[in-house]
Amino acid sequence: MQRCWTAMLGAIAICGLTAAASLAAPTEPPKESTGQDTIVIPSDDEPGMIDEAAPSDDEAEPEGEVSTPEITGPPPTVEYDPNKLPPPVKRLREQLLEAAVTGNLERLRPIFEANQEIPVLGTDDNDDPIAQLKALSGDPDGREILAILIEVLDAGYVHVDVGTPEEMYVWPYFARYPLDNLSGPQMVELFKLLTAGDYEDMKIYGTYLFYRVGIAPNGVWKYFVTGD
Repeated sequence: MQRCWTAMLGAIAICGLTAAASLAAPTEPPKESTGQDTIVIPSDDEPGMIDEAAPSDDEAEPEGEVSTPEITGPPPTVEYDPNKLPPPVKRLREQLLEAAVTGNLERLRPIFEANQEIPVLGTDDNDDPIAQLKALSGDPDGREILAILIEVLDAGYVHVDVGTPEEMYVWPYFARYPLDNLSGPQMVELFKLLTAGDYEDMKIYGTYLFYRVGIAPNGVWKYFVTGD
């Protein structure tokens, strides 16, 4: 799964550089020659010039995925104890883990049916959430995606957007934590989920881009997605 994730980020970067090079081509008509070569250096404010280092809007927010809010202020408090979760959130997390360890995606179906809504899964190609997860997995039985779900829910979590309609418990906490503030032990935790190469790619975008889970305080499963 990590190799697929790295290849996807590499493809995005190549497409962005190709588009930027095409848009930055000069559009002014050629000037009459004066017999001397003249080098014109465009200013940073000249229209039509594009910063190739900055990702485009299409790259930053892929369609059909939950957008991660910009991280501002002090880092949120990271929790590891599931007993600190509200009972509905704790119960749903336990149900998800119990279903995932069976290796059978169908064990998640009762959880989807009991949920008040179908959580965002990063794809809307099929109305069946089990089929959606199977399509996201690297293997035909969906066991890779179940393994990812376990890894994510075993990580530390954060309680964010408290007192707002978007209040949520989010796993792993990296989804709402500044990547450049991670300590040595936190980096080890991060590498349980992805590779060092994936991390370097994510630093370009300034945010964690791998799978994350969001559960509302009332125990409603809101999303299980990857991307920004």
